[in-house]
This record gives sequence, structure tokens and C-alpha cells, in this order.
Amino acid sequence: MGCYNACPRGIMTNLTGVVRQLQKERQRVHGEMERLDAALAALGSLGAVDGRSKGSRAPRTRRPMSAAARRKIAAAQRARWAKWKKNKGNK
Repeated sequence: MGCYNACPRGIMTNLTGVVRQLQKERQRVHGEMERLDAALAALGSLGAVDGRSKGSRAPRTRRPMSAAARRKIAAAQRARWAKWKKNKGNK
């Protein structure tokens, strides 16, 4: 019967090399991400107005509607419903 783990050192050496390679790749990607972040920051500031970028605006608040405007809208909706009901009965 043979040995269960015939070459443990060879495997560990191989794994150590893989770990080193992954660490180098992580460092490379980290540096690339920093460069991309800097480029995005520079490009984002190009579209700025008064030092603010387009995406940093506060959401607009809705203007209140006057009572007269609400009455006009309600009357128009009632007219649409009346027309629809009238045409529905003819079919």
C-alpha cells in the first residue's frame, strides 16, 4: 500500500507560489482602482456648477397647487368620466 500524501512539500510550495501571485495581483488591482477613482473624481468635477456636481443636487420639493387649479382639474376629470360613461351606454 502506498503513501496517502506522496508529495506534501511540492503541493505546499505550489500553494505558496499561488498565494504570492494572488497578492501581487491584488496590489496591482488596488493601484488601478486608485487611478480610476482619481480619474472619476477629476471628470466629476468638470461638470460641477458652483462647486457641486450634477448628482449632488437636493431633491426638488413639489409646489403647492392652488384650490382653483384643483377645481379645474377635478371638473376636467368629471367631464372625462361623464363622456366615458355616456359612450359606454351606447355600445
